[in-house]
Amino acid sequence: MQGKTRRSLFILFVLAVIASVVMACAPVAAPAGGDAAAPAGDTAAAPAGEKIKVGLSFSDFATERWKNEEVILRGLLEEKGYEVLSQEANQDVKLQNDQIDNMVSQGAKALIIIAQDGDAAVTAVDKAAEAGVAVVAYDRLIKSPNIAGYISFNNVEVGRQQADGVMKALDIANWDVAANGPARVVKLGGSPTDNNAILFRQGQDEIVDPLVEAGTVEIVADQWVENWDAANALKLMENILTGAGNDVDAVVASNDGTALGALQALSAQGLAGVVPISGQDATADGCNSIVKGELTVSILKDIRNLAPIAVDMVDALIKGEAVEGLEEYTLAELTLNDALAGNVKALFLPVEQVNADNVFELCVANGFQAYDDVFRDIPEDQRPPRP
Repeated sequence: MQGKTRRSLFILFVLAVIASVVMACAPVAAPAGGDAAAPAGDTAAAPAGEKIKVGLSFSDFATERWKNEEVILRGLLEEKGYEVLSQEANQDVKLQNDQIDNMVSQGAKALIIIAQDGDAAVTAVDKAAEAGVAVVAYDRLIKSPNIAGYISFNNVEVGRQQADGVMKALDIANWDVAANGPARVVKLGGSPTDNNAILFRQGQDEIVDPLVEAGTVEIVADQWVENWDAANALKLMENILTGAGNDVDAVVASNDGTALGALQALSAQGLAGVVPISGQDATADGCNSIVKGELTVSILKDIRNLAPIAVDMVDALIKGEAVEGLEEYTLAELTLNDALAGNVKALFLPVEQVNADNVFELCVANGFQAYDDVFRDIPEDQRPPRP
C-alpha cells in the first residue's frame, strides 16, 4: 500500500513539473488594449511589419527616359515605405508578360507598367487584376478595362505640336506652291505596338491633312519605326531619301530617338538643319540637337510631374482610398478602335513645344536637363549664362 502511495505521489510530482514547464513556455497574453512585450534581444520581424511590394515593369531601357523614370519611381515608392520589384523586358513582349506574372507570384500588391505592346500585355494584366493586384498603365495604354488607371500626357496634343512646329518652320502659310510645288513631307510614326504612336499620328494629321487637301503639302513617305529604334529610323530615312532623290522639305518624326536617327541620314546628304524635323521627350540629346540647329522642335513631357502621380495613385489603391482627378474614357476613343469595349479611368498632363527660342527656359533653367548636356560641344561664348 505504501509502495502504491509513493508511486502516486511521484506521478503527481512529475505532472506538476511538466505543467510548470508548459506554463513557462507559453506566450504572455497582451493586456487589453496593449501589445505583448517582445523578449529582450528578439530581432525577428513580425509578418505585419513586412513591406508591401510594388512592381515596376519597363518595356526597355534603350529609350532614354525609361531608366530615368525607373530611378524616380523607385525612389518615391521607397520613400513611402514600399519594397520595389523592378524589371526591364528589353522590348520582348513575352518576357515582359513573364516578368509581370513573376512579380505577382512574389506578392506585389500593385504594378506600374510601361508596356512594350498594349495589346499583348492584356493577358498578364488581366491575370494580375484577377489576383487582386492594382495595375497602373504608365504613359502607354494597356488595352484592358481591368487596369486601375492610366496616366499619360495629352498625346494627341503632342502630335499637333510636332506638326505645328515643323509647318511653322517651313513657313507653310506663305509656301509658294506655284513656284515650288507642294511641300514634300515625310511622316515617321512611332512603334506600331505603342498606342501612343497612334494618338501622336492623330494629332499630326489634324495639322497636316488639311494642308494635303488644300494642295499645299504632299506626303512623300509614311512609315512606322519599330520599337522606336533610332537605327530603324536611320535605315528608313536613307531609303526614303534615295527614293525621293533627296527631294524632301520636312519630316514629322514622333520622338527624339527616331528624329535623331533620321537626322543621321539627312546629315549624310547635307540636309541636317535644312529640312525641319520634329521629335518628342526633350531628351538631353534632342535638346543638344536643337541648340546645334538640327532638330527643329521637340515636345516637353515633364516626367517629374508624371511619376509622383503614379506613385500617389498606387499608394491610394493599396490603401483602398479614392484616387482623385481621373476621368472615364472608353477604350474605343483612346485607341481609335471601335471594336474595343470597356472603359478606363485616365489622367492626361499638358505638354509644351520646345524649340531654339525656348529650350533654355523650358528644359535647362528649371533643371529638367543638365546645362552641360544641352550645350555640349557649343563654344562657351555662344552659351547662355548658367542658371
